[in-house]
Amino acid sequence: MHIPATLDQARSTLAVMLGIAATEGMPTEIDHETIAAATRYIFHLEPQFGLAGLTPLSPYRQAELAEDPALAAQAVSFAAVMALVEGTINPAKLSGVVKLADSLGVKDEFVHDLARIALGDLKDAKAHMLLANLESVTGRTWTADEMGPWLQPYGAEPDPALARRFHALARLPDNTFGHAFATFYQANGYAYPGEPTALNFEFAVPHDSTHVLAGYDTSPRGELMTSTLTATMHRVNAMSGHVLPVMLSWHLGIPLNDVAGAATGAFEPQEFFYAWARGEDTTADLFAPAWDFWSAAIQPIDAVREEVGLFADDET
Repeated sequence: MHIPATLDQARSTLAVMLGIAATEGMPTEIDHETIAAATRYIFHLEPQFGLAGLTPLSPYRQAELAEDPALAAQAVSFAAVMALVEGTINPAKLSGVVKLADSLGVKDEFVHDLARIALGDLKDAKAHMLLANLESVTGRTWTADEMGPWLQPYGAEPDPALARRFHALARLPDNTFGHAFATFYQANGYAYPGEPTALNFEFAVPHDSTHVLAGYDTSPRGELMTSTLTATMHRVNAMSGHVLPVMLSWHLGIPLNDVAGAATGAFEPQEFFYAWARGEDTTADLFAPAWDFWSAAIQPIDAVREEVGLFADDET
């Protein structure tokens, strides 16, 4: 759901972003591009208008921003992104975000993750992010020991009937969502849920459905955009469970565990905030228990996109 903001509130949020960018000197080109992208896609202002005359947030405007908890949380979220856009861990910028969160009364778990990273405690921060992602998807708390068996349950207990149901999707008409889903799996060489090496249905299907409906591939860029869109579509542990993990993995090159992939440079400001806005504009949550993959699979993919409010990635 989009968080409405007045012009002054929008510029206060942009000023927060500028303040983090200017922590240790003049903002860089990617800093300006990131602020311009948020101006365009989140606040629907002309980018040059959002940047014109912008200065770091004054104490008075900071107090005004703190009066709206939703806007304050959004401002801290954008500040966290701003601290990472250079593709490096900058303790001063991360500490600035933590200090900002405290001043605005934002106590989200992702702020603790930023504090851990600023102090050099990547191990605990990454461990928490993995659990936050799983909690976001399943709606319950987990321990680290439970994660692996849950994510890949079919090695111990294959489900051939479930796998056959997925294989049958390839025989649906070419214009259906199910056929597109099967094509996506075949193109990427993925095992279907039910097969021994596959990921859990509960995680794989909504995540990969988001890929298919949004039009994002499985490159580092595509994974970063898919998780960003998921964060604002699903809105459970949005930052700690979705945005921060993929920023670390695919932009800073920091794998979340020993088997996870990593890359650098996948963040692109326009694409990122476009994905953020797309997630806000969805009308159905693919991670919600109420969303029925099998019913959607037999429908034309365009009809499913319209129902979800998630059209193909045709604008940046």
